[in-house]
Amino acid sequence: MKVIRVSDYAELSRKAADLIAEEIREKPDCVLGLATGSTPEGTYKQLVAEYEAGKLDFSRVRTVNLDEYRGLPGSHPQSYRYFMDTHLFSRININKKNTFIPDGLAPEKEECEEYEKRILSLGGIDLQLLGLGRNGHIGFNEPGTSFIMETHPVKLTSSTIQANARLFNDPEEVPRRAVTMGIGTIMSAREILLIVNGEDKAEALQKALYGPVTPSCPASILQDHPALTVIADEEAFREIQACGS
Repeated sequence: MKVIRVSDYAELSRKAADLIAEEIREKPDCVLGLATGSTPEGTYKQLVAEYEAGKLDFSRVRTVNLDEYRGLPGSHPQSYRYFMDTHLFSRININKKNTFIPDGLAPEKEECEEYEKRILSLGGIDLQLLGLGRNGHIGFNEPGTSFIMETHPVKLTSSTIQANARLFNDPEEVPRRAVTMGIGTIMSAREILLIVNGEDKAEALQKALYGPVTPSCPASILQDHPALTVIADEEAFREIQACGS
């Protein structure tokens, strides 16, 4: 495990973008596993800036996203397809046909099976970007999820629904189900990059990196990955400092 401690969110975003850019330059046709949410927004902004400066070429890159809400079409402003198109794909020279996100409208079982086959057909994930939920979830793998799960449908917990409600006009509009890469799929990535910011993630980060490896904290399994890099800011490190880790 490589842990990089940064001062703030801006530095976190730059460092994460630098590592992703390095992967693209070393392997122009790499497969990137991507995440959504507020944490990676700054990273995507930095990658767009690198592209606009002529320093990065996405023309051969393939991407697979962690998850998608059930019941939302890709055109919905709160779908993760819409998020990725808005924050990254529409702003770089990537081939949209090489960007894969679960279909929130397709039958669950078939979509999960097809998505897993798609990842395998691409040769697996070279670098998987992850954020961290307040309850230790990665993707939509909530506490209690088996570590060997592949892509699967999930029922979202009330805490995750509540955390995402701020993005919707009405909390009742937040989908209750999603399709997510399983922890087994995530762990099969050749490299994993976990980015964490903010004091509200401090307890989850401490448990993920230095607590027992247990399904009650899904991210704790990352301790067993042979090529994990963690970038976190000072606020996210507060619990780790307090424990003396």
